[in-house]
Order: sequence, then structure tokens, then C-alpha cells
Amino acid sequence: MEAAVPHRNSLKLRRLGIDTYQHHVVFMRSDCHICRSEGFSVQSRVQVRLGAKTIIATVNVVHSDLFARGEGSLSESAWRALGAHEGDEMLLSHAAPVESLSHLRGKVYGKPLDDASMLEIVRDITAGRYSDLHLSAFITACAGNHLDLDETVALTRAMVAVGERLSWDEAQIMDKHCVGGLPGNRTTPIVVAIVAAFGLTIPKTSSRAITSPAGTADTMETLAPVNLDARAMRRVVEREGGCIVWGGGAGLSPADDALVRVERPLELDSEGQLVASVLSKKAAAGSTHVVVDMPVGPTAKVRSSAAAEFLCGRFEATGRALGLSVRVIVTDGIQPVGRGIGPALEARDVLAVLRGEAGAPPDLRERALLLAGHVLELSARVPAGIGQKEATAILEDGRAWRKFEAICEAQGGMREPGRASNTDWICATRAGCVMAIDNRRLARAAKLAGAPKASAAGVEFLAPIGTLVEEGQPLFVLHAEAHGELHYALDYVNNQPDIVAIGEPR
Repeated sequence: MEAAVPHRNSLKLRRLGIDTYQHHVVFMRSDCHICRSEGFSVQSRVQVRLGAKTIIATVNVVHSDLFARGEGSLSESAWRALGAHEGDEMLLSHAAPVESLSHLRGKVYGKPLDDASMLEIVRDITAGRYSDLHLSAFITACAGNHLDLDETVALTRAMVAVGERLSWDEAQIMDKHCVGGLPGNRTTPIVVAIVAAFGLTIPKTSSRAITSPAGTADTMETLAPVNLDARAMRRVVEREGGCIVWGGGAGLSPADDALVRVERPLELDSEGQLVASVLSKKAAAGSTHVVVDMPVGPTAKVRSSAAAEFLCGRFEATGRALGLSVRVIVTDGIQPVGRGIGPALEARDVLAVLRGEAGAPPDLRERALLLAGHVLELSARVPAGIGQKEATAILEDGRAWRKFEAICEAQGGMREPGRASNTDWICATRAGCVMAIDNRRLARAAKLAGAPKASAAGVEFLAPIGTLVEEGQPLFVLHAEAHGELHYALDYVNNQPDIVAIGEPR
């Protein structure tokens, strides 16, 4: 196979439709004239130009006739970034040296990163100059509490500086975030609805799952569109007082999205990067007052009171450095909140609470009211100690539900969450009392069932701590969209007999 080659360093584009998520990849034949003349090999970083647009991409080499000599291809993310069309000619050249890698190497060997060094690194990450290997090195070098307070502040400021930043007419812009690690703890849509119904402004940007079966953006996406740009987000907030959108779509703190993409398969979420990730998006969204929910438990993300105290201090100090008023609320993290674990299952719990259904999970309702009360009090428009009572009234009289419906419509239209076609019940093997829940292994089961990518997949949890169960009584239900994923999750659960620990009643 031969294709015309009009330029020494150009290849004609052939679309293969390969999804590499947000990773830009260029595919070249092993006998490609450019590979030979430029010395490109697997994992080389190259500049790809198409018209006036350029990106940095990683080379993958094809040892077959998948496309002709003189042709090349791009991953779908690179194709979209360049606005490519079948048959276009892309020009390839060596990428310029990434100078900030010297700062990264210094950090690996224990040298702290100052404001200027951190800004250089974050700018290069945002520009796509860091490969996944470089990103992994940066994430690992910062993990395990290896970012001090000054570095955490520097990282947060740099992440704000390289993205869009929204501003609002109101003096107080409210926000709420959960550090995660607790399955089913989907309070954000309820809190936003209550706070916006009260009359405060709360432009909530949320993340997708990193190491969990669902992020708030994943759950909300089963109910309404969340991939709104900054302009669309502003329209929703100006109309309804609040929104619940994916932060990546709004272009806020784009470096964080690049880091999250690599943190997900590494399953790393370091303290300093956690604080920077949360507060950079709050500052970029124009927030001035932030309530942080921090669940603490032996199998939650934050496992001890000592770790919680350290993280509380880091959140509050970093917030002060950025001009944010931050209040951290330490909550119970010993077991899941609500019944659903996975996007659609969690969305059904949210709807049940907002609609005031008789079977709504009481723990999700109470936790959402607690956090909403703190947000109202932090605004100083509600006296201390009265916030939860005010939040309860807004939920019970239907104002929160009506506001949530209006927000969904403003974001593009409300829909009902889907249901999985494959389910299997996990039952107690003995009678007794539920004594403990392993949050991490329960979340792992939900992920193996397909969550969050399969939005209807996950776990329906039925047996909170203290529940008296009989032998054969259901403890939780696995939900999967594919038969194979259901059996994959079942194999894991059957080899983890103590996900729900049952003991003798006290």
C-alpha cells in the first residue's frame, strides 16, 4: 500500500476511532519515513500541527498494514483537539525540551517546589507537554504527604492561574465539597438545591470519579447534562442561582483534570493534591465560602482523627492564603450513606430525598441537611445553630425539589436515571448483627460491576451497621449492564466474605 507524501514530515490522516480518554496519541507505522528520518520510537513526544493548531502527542508504533505508508492516525482526543478531518495532512516534528522537568527531578530528590517552579510545571501540564510518565512521576513525588503547606498553596495558586476564572456580582458565593472515600455519600445535589432555593448563589463544579464508583458529576449526568462550558454555566447560575456541572467542561483548573486522569489508574490521591484540586476549582469558580465534608472511618479515605485534624488544618490554611472562608465538617465515615453506590443508583437516592418519598434513605437526608445548614450559616444570613432547621423547612415544603427541577431544566433537561438489566443478590451466610462494613471493598465490587462508566451499574446496599439479619437475608445487590461484568464482580465478592462483617448481637 502506498499513499502520496507531499511533504517530508507530513502524513495523511486516517481515522481509526481509538479512544485513549484525554491522552493525545499519534499512530505511525514502524516503516514510516518520518519514524526513520527523525528517530521517533514508541513513547516519543512529538509536536503535531494541523493548520494553525498544534498539540504535543505520544507516539505509538503500528507493526501492520492497519493504514498505508504515508498515512498516520490520531487518538480521538487528539483528533478533536486539532479539529481533524479524514485525509488532512498533519505535520510532525520533535517537541521542544520541557524545561520544568528539572524542577520535577529536584522534587523527586527532595527539593521543595517554590511558587515559580510550581507554576512552570502546571503550565506545562496544562499545555500537554507532560507525558503520562511525567504526570505519574509528579503525582508520586507529591504523594504520601510530600507537599508541605507552602507547596500546597503554590500548587493551588498555579492551578487557578492557568485556567479560566469566573467572577460574580454577589459578594458571597457559596460552595460545598466532600473529600470522598465514602460510598453513596451523594449529598451535593440536595445541598445545592436547598442553598439555591434559599436565595444564595452556589455555582457547583464537581469532579468525575477518581478511585470511587461515582463522582458527583457522574451521578448528576444521569439526571441532566453536566458538560457545560463557562458561558453556559454562567447562564444557568444567573437564571437559577446554582448549578451542578463537571468542572472539566467549564475549563476551570484544567491541570487538575490532567492529574486526575492519571491518578485514576494509579489509585493515588495525596493530601496536598487533594486540597489543591478542591480549592483551585472553588477559587476558579469564583467561590468565597466553602463547606468541606470530611468523612472519617477505618475504611474511608481519611482513616483517623489525627489524619482528619491534619487535613482540616491544611484546607483552612490554604483557603486563607487564597482568600477563601473554609469550614471543614468532620462526619461519620464508618459505612456507606444511602443505598445506591454507582451513578444511577445514587441518583435515585437523591431524587427520593428531594421528592420526599417515604422510602428515602434517612441517613442521606440527614447528612445533606447538616451540610446545607452549615452552608447557610457560613453565609452569615442565617444565625449559628439555625441553619439545619432552615434547610429542613426548604426541603420539606418542596422548595428544594422545585429548584432542583429548575436547575436540571436550565442545564439542558431533566431525565430519570437508568436501570441495569443484570442483578444478583448477596446474602448473609449466617444469622447475627451487622458489625462493620468495608467501604473500600464494597466500592471495589461496584467498580467491577461496571461503575462509573456503566452508569446503571453498582451496588444497592441493604444492611447498615446494627441490622439484625437471618441466614440468607440480602445484604446488598450487584447491578451490572453486562452479564460478564456481573460475574466479574461476583467472583470478587465471593472471595471477600467479610465485606459485610456479621457478629453476635450485643
